[in-house]
Parts: sequence; structure tokens; C-alpha cells
Amino acid sequence: MKTTTRALAGLIAAALAAVVLAAQETRPVREDVGFCWSPAVMKTLVDYLEAQEKESFRAEGLVAAIAPHDDYLYAGRIYYPLFKILRAREVVIFGVTHGTVRKEIDDPHEILILDEFKAWPGLGGPAAISGLREHLKEHLDKSLFIVNNTAQALEHSIEAQVPWLQYFNPEVKITPIMVTGMPFEKMDEVSTRLAETVAAYMKDRGLAPGRDIFFLISSDGNHYGRDFNNVPFGEGETAWRAARELDRRLIRDYLTGLMDKGKVEGLTRELWGKTYLDYRNTYWCGKYSVPFGLLAAQKIMALTAGKKMSGMLFRYSDTYSEGVLPLVKTGLGTTAPFSLRHWVSFCSVGYYLD
Repeated sequence: MKTTTRALAGLIAAALAAVVLAAQETRPVREDVGFCWSPAVMKTLVDYLEAQEKESFRAEGLVAAIAPHDDYLYAGRIYYPLFKILRAREVVIFGVTHGTVRKEIDDPHEILILDEFKAWPGLGGPAAISGLREHLKEHLDKSLFIVNNTAQALEHSIEAQVPWLQYFNPEVKITPIMVTGMPFEKMDEVSTRLAETVAAYMKDRGLAPGRDIFFLISSDGNHYGRDFNNVPFGEGETAWRAARELDRRLIRDYLTGLMDKGKVEGLTRELWGKTYLDYRNTYWCGKYSVPFGLLAAQKIMALTAGKKMSGMLFRYSDTYSEGVLPLVKTGLGTTAPFSLRHWVSFCSVGYYLD
């Protein structure tokens, strides 16, 4: 009886939470330690990064990118060179569906997840939603997506991008899209349907890729160490170097240079195990968001610009290499440790019309 009562109470609590989320106009902040929601603190962070920056990257022709979603004090140097050159009015953000989220929403597969919040949290004010989101709901096959505010409120990979986007372009509008697990054939099918729908939206409104609309893929890289139960190369600095070299090879072979479907499929063979649900020997949380986002972006470019994309690595690093940026009394913090038994890699990669 107690078990039944607890289960009923849990269902009631979940239902009430869903009602509260549905009634909210602005999505609540999920991560208020690792990410920044204060314009003044964000300026302090950006000013510090600008003073340290020694490289610059071309903005012209940039239409898509991969960016991290780790804590800003860990990955700030990797975020910065990309976001400082983004000025598109609209940004489509392909996010992860992390395991903690999947457990709360019955682990859906082979679909995209949209939301119905009227705005998302931003730097001192909400970030607006692009009209593309409602266009997708109206024109995309209903079997290819669900609308779930709970999932989008629990997931942090899309949220991480918003303060960076809004700092450099306060009027930016976003379209948040969470990607769930799916085999490559299904990924190819869903990305084709999505690309056709997005391309029609762009053509109807005269939007040019890069200038007016940008495609951003959220992903951290390997999660390595005993804490993650992921030690295919062993432990210690030798293993750390080997795992980093694997990351660099994947970036070199599959994420940079002239892009095509074959490269993306090759990446999935490296990231996935026997099935798409499994891992091989690297734990990239973007094992679905990266290949899906790249497939969709390539197809959108083909339909709207008649061109392919070419990838360029902006920056690669990891939490063990970076440590924590020396900014104190800002309110920013870290949500996990860094050590040889617990480190996460990340990269920023830009994609240009070829």
C-alpha cells in the first residue's frame, strides 16, 4: 500500500510539475553555476578572454558550428573565438538529450524534441524564439518530433549557448531542437525532412545561411576516467594523451575539411558500438547531436545555397588541460571536478560554405 501511495504521489508531483512548466512563458534556468546569466559577469569573462586571445577566425561564409556546453570557467577559451564572430539574426541549436533527461521522459528514440516556451532565459532578459519553431510544428511530419517542455527544461546543452549568443547579438532568436538516439538510416531520413522544411522557411523569407540564420551543434567530447567508467587506454597521463589523440583524429578525419554524408557516417562508426545505442571507446555526449546536426546543415546548404560545407577546427582542449579560469567573486563556478580520473574534452569547429 505504501508503495502504491508513493507511486501515486510521484505521478501527481510529475503532473503538477508538467502543468507548471506548461504555464511558464519563459523557460526556467537549468544551470546557474557553470553558466552565466549576468551581463556584468559575462562582460568580465569576455574581457578576460579577449585579453588572452591570440587568434582570429574568418566570419565570412560561416554557416554552422560545433560548440561545447561545459562550464564556462572550463571551456571559455573554446567558446569564445566562435561566438565573437556570430551575428546571425536566427540560430537553430541542435542539443543533446542527456541520460538524466531521458530517464525522466521515458527515453524516446528516433525523434526530435521541441518546446513551447515563449522565450528562453538570457543575459538579464529573455531570448526570443524564432518563428521557425512553430513553422516546424506546422509543416514537419508529426511522427518525427514531440513537444516536451519538461525535456527542454531539464536539458542544459542548448541553454549553454544562449548567453554567448545573446552577449554578442542581443536581438538573436533561437530554435531549440533536442536530438534523441537513432540509427544512421533514420537520422538520414529525419534530417532530410527537417532540411526540406527549414529550406522552405528560409526561401519564403529570403534568409541567407550565415548572414540571417545559423546552425549550431552543442556537444562536449570524450568523458574520460575512472569516474565515468571509461578507461579504454588505461589511467594516468599516458592514457590522457592517447584519448586526446583519438579525439584529434576524429576531428581531423570526420569533422574538418570538405564535408559529406560519408564523413558523418564514418564518425558514427567511431562513436557508436555494435548498435547506435552503444559506445565504442569514447564517450562523446554529442554522439547523436553532432552527426544529425551535420547531416541537416549539409542538406540545408545544398538546398538553399547549392554548396557544400568545409569544416575548420577553431580550438580543442579538455578540463584537465585547461583547469579553471582565474576569475573569482563572479558567481561563476564549476559543476564537476577535473583530474586524470575525471576529465572532459571539447572543441569548437566552424563550417564554411565551400
